[in-house]
Amino acid sequence: MLDDTGAALEYSSGHERLRLEAWGEDSIRVRASQAQLAEELPGALIAPRPAPSAGATSDGITLVNGRLRAQISSDGLVSFWRSDDGHELLSEQKAHFWWPGPRLFVANGNGHYRIEQRFKAYDGEKLYGLGQHLHGRFDQKGLVMDLVQRNAEVSVPFMVSSRGYGFLWNSPAVGRVELANNGTRWVADSARQIDYWVTVGDKPAAILSHYADATGHTPELPSWASGFWQSKLRYRTQEELLAVAREYRRRGVPLAVIVSDFFHWEYLGDWSFHSGEWPDPAAMVNELKSMGTELMVSVWPSVSPLSANYKPMLDRGLLISSEQSTQVHVTWPERGVKSWIGVSIYDSTNPAARDYIWGQVEKNYHKAGIRVFWLDACEPEMQPNYPASLNFAAGPGLEVANLYPREHARGFYEGMVGCGEEEVLLLCRSAWAGSQRYGAAVWSGDIPSTFESLRVQVRAGLNMAMSGIPWWTSDIGGFYKGDPDDPAYRELLVRWFEYGAFCPLFRLHGDRLPNAAMSADMTGGPNEIWSFGEQAYSILRDYIFLRERLRPYLHFVARETSKTGVPIMRPLLLEFSHDETCWDVDDQFMFGPDLLVAPVLEQGADDRSVYLPAGTKWTDAWTGASMPGGAVVTTDAPLERIPIFLRDGARLDIGVFTNQD
Repeated sequence: MLDDTGAALEYSSGHERLRLEAWGEDSIRVRASQAQLAEELPGALIAPRPAPSAGATSDGITLVNGRLRAQISSDGLVSFWRSDDGHELLSEQKAHFWWPGPRLFVANGNGHYRIEQRFKAYDGEKLYGLGQHLHGRFDQKGLVMDLVQRNAEVSVPFMVSSRGYGFLWNSPAVGRVELANNGTRWVADSARQIDYWVTVGDKPAAILSHYADATGHTPELPSWASGFWQSKLRYRTQEELLAVAREYRRRGVPLAVIVSDFFHWEYLGDWSFHSGEWPDPAAMVNELKSMGTELMVSVWPSVSPLSANYKPMLDRGLLISSEQSTQVHVTWPERGVKSWIGVSIYDSTNPAARDYIWGQVEKNYHKAGIRVFWLDACEPEMQPNYPASLNFAAGPGLEVANLYPREHARGFYEGMVGCGEEEVLLLCRSAWAGSQRYGAAVWSGDIPSTFESLRVQVRAGLNMAMSGIPWWTSDIGGFYKGDPDDPAYRELLVRWFEYGAFCPLFRLHGDRLPNAAMSADMTGGPNEIWSFGEQAYSILRDYIFLRERLRPYLHFVARETSKTGVPIMRPLLLEFSHDETCWDVDDQFMFGPDLLVAPVLEQGADDRSVYLPAGTKWTDAWTGASMPGGAVVTTDAPLERIPIFLRDGARLDIGVFTNQD
């Protein structure tokens, strides 16, 4: 049935209701439910741009929106085609010839269902995106992935297909996606309706642009954010942190950001500095700013019963509630307490709770001049993590839990904008679809310090780029362990640092040996660039200056990213979709449109093979040698050198490191 707008189709069969509607350029949204559709459920899509080319046929079976055509069959199956050449993109598939069909609703009670949505599988299809995962694969085809937020596992239910479409599962419900060879199945453990969005593009970059239009564009990268960030677990006092910043200045090494990590507070949930260890935050911030350095502080969503904020938040219903009537979501070590105690987590889906948190942050941090916030543990971190036992302002845990990190970032973004800040970047350990519009930059969480982990990070970062999250980084050197005095670890640290210099954010962090038990007194081993020996220091220092020379180029690319949605770190397929080989390359990438980066990912390697995409000429940035694309080359890669190539004679100041004494 054609609706009154002429740009949507509605279909009914028994109790099922199905609605297709134009939703942005070359894009269609599909919703299905039992009895009736709900209009205000949480999701990622924002109000669509006008779609003047959209229209439905009078027979009520076909909807065309630009280059995308959707069709409803007589038995209710939805299929998607390119409207210009008739190429099939994606089609729903029945689970069984009799029952169930492509959509399954199994009642959980109170209007909620265990939901399944099935699609056909296609031979040779490749799928990219879906957030950040530790399975070490770039192409997601053939995998089963949980749709749930965990430390180092970020669920963003958007993917790009080699068949020329993008697909968003527009539901924050906990569940899974199965990308099998005999079909694709999206599962929500408990939700009220099916909601998904399909778009088409001639190239993957066009698909990402449509996705940004539909879920929100990232702001421009702040001017300070492109430099080098120094962090460790953890600087215990104001004077200890300032001493590190002063040493960078004494050595003449630029430092854009330095970090005050967790336990800088009296109690978890105070959202303020411990007055004895951090006696004058405003003076600290002013001294750092005089050196060209911003202070970033770690802010957790957790609230200890020892915090002054706990009772007022509990009394106002600002904490996540539970089906079991307990407020304990995780245990935590506190000052003056011998055993770990139960703490709560605030409800980021509650606007009043977001306002409360920002009020504390604005009073205790922002008024002191701090404008960089690290939203750690924002999955949120719970142990055990049982979303089924939680209730949020936005709905039951199983239906909305994946929304948490986006709404957490939203509170800080809206608070900062409300205070007049024009540049916002939030370093987050988790994200969901649409997080990018709130200035969320994601880092890959608490990861091992191994070459295997480094290889995983390269692919994880590329999938985040394909998920519409353009600001991403990892803990350079890995988070867990790493001995600064071990030659093998020093090699890993150097190789990771070289890779990090070409990530959207360039940040050194980790819990180095000797480790200490987690407590308010803990600190990791040394993690400054001079902590790993003279040879490593010389190389790391050079890469910081290389990054400095690249900053104007990086901001040029970042401005385009904010307009188009095309990320800074780009899988080769984004720039060279015409080259079939590029769809399989998962260990090198483009840094913007002009620079190909091939990180060294094997211990002891002093060369590596690099694929140069076809259709352009390439220049080795180290030697100046020019070579055609469409071939694999072997290039020298001594410890101090990461293979990098310039596209078609692009001129960037990177070929020879200059002495910056």
